[in-house]
Amino acid sequence: MKIARQIAALLLALALMVPAAGAAGVEKPAPAEETPEILAPAEQEEADEDAWRLLLVNPWNALPEEFSVELVTLASCGLKVDKRIRADLNEMFFACRDAGLRPVICSAYRTQATQTRLYNNKISRLRAAGYSRETAVEEAGRWVAVPGTSEHQTGLALDIVSAGYQGLTRRQADTAEQKWLMEHCWEYGFILRYPEDKCDVTGIGYEPWHYRYVGREAAQAMRDSGQCLEEYLEALEESAEQAGASRT
Repeated sequence: MKIARQIAALLLALALMVPAAGAAGVEKPAPAEETPEILAPAEQEEADEDAWRLLLVNPWNALPEEFSVELVTLASCGLKVDKRIRADLNEMFFACRDAGLRPVICSAYRTQATQTRLYNNKISRLRAAGYSRETAVEEAGRWVAVPGTSEHQTGLALDIVSAGYQGLTRRQADTAEQKWLMEHCWEYGFILRYPEDKCDVTGIGYEPWHYRYVGREAAQAMRDSGQCLEEYLEALEESAEQAGASRT
């Protein structure tokens, strides 16, 4: 039943998505056929409630035009997140601090205007470093999502750093805070969204500070399988297709 709810939640999330213009230098994958999953009314209601956790936002999938989210301000940093993730986020932070560590949230929910500013600033810095306009746009998209395709705009993503080292560089992975989070984040429903070995799949460079909420069940499944979010959702689609084929 859990798998059926996940599949239905995935299909609902896919139905809400609209295709985005592909990020420069990243080829858009061919769309997969969708097979409806028929559930009892109670199961469908549960699946609908789960769909938001699996919302896919990446270089090929923009936020739905009708997307909206109820935000809550985090007392510790003044930043905002989706209200529904606050309890699990707080529990993860308390556990990390109880381990003697000092995690810091340096970025959370972003508006379209904020994402646009960050994206344009990245392009400007690359241009100043000697990149051509075309190359700067391509390279910027690997590190700062094109506005409308950033997970930060969902309220489900956070950039978490060590209080002792707050640089957004590969060195962040060597901090005790990141080592703890990478090992334990799944227990609280979070995943390291852009792993080093999945850049070709996610379309985003390695970010050992960017965590995404997907819910505890999905986070554990991804941790056990070694899948990133794109691979996990693709596997659910395949399961839906196989389930549909078995009924025909």
